[in-house]
Amino acid sequence: MGVTYIEGVVVGSSGKEVEARFLVDSGATYTLLPDKVWRAVGLTPKRRVTFILADGAAAERDISECLIKLPQGEGHTPVILGEPGDEPLLGVVTLEILGLTLNPFTRQLQPMRMLLA
Repeated sequence: MGVTYIEGVVVGSSGKEVEARFLVDSGATYTLLPDKVWRAVGLTPKRRVTFILADGAAAERDISECLIKLPQGEGHTPVILGEPGDEPLLGVVTLEILGLTLNPFTRQLQPMRMLLA
């Protein structure tokens, strides 16, 4: 299995922008912003959620929302407010909001087949 990274820009409600290099994680539900990134754009917690990690341990994190800009498009998305040491991850909810999917064979982001039913 390969690893895919993508450069993006995180924009807070005040309009402040910070660049980030995201690991595209098709197994992660939400996008995770490192502590320095979300603080730099002025995000504030909206709610707190308990997540189960790959090893089965539970971790609580705050959730907020922001605008994320990628080369393929931009959109508002919920994000996990990371703690010191957390790395930026681009999760499935953000990918779906942007109408993107990760091709498992080429490890590239591509437009999602959109259905209106």
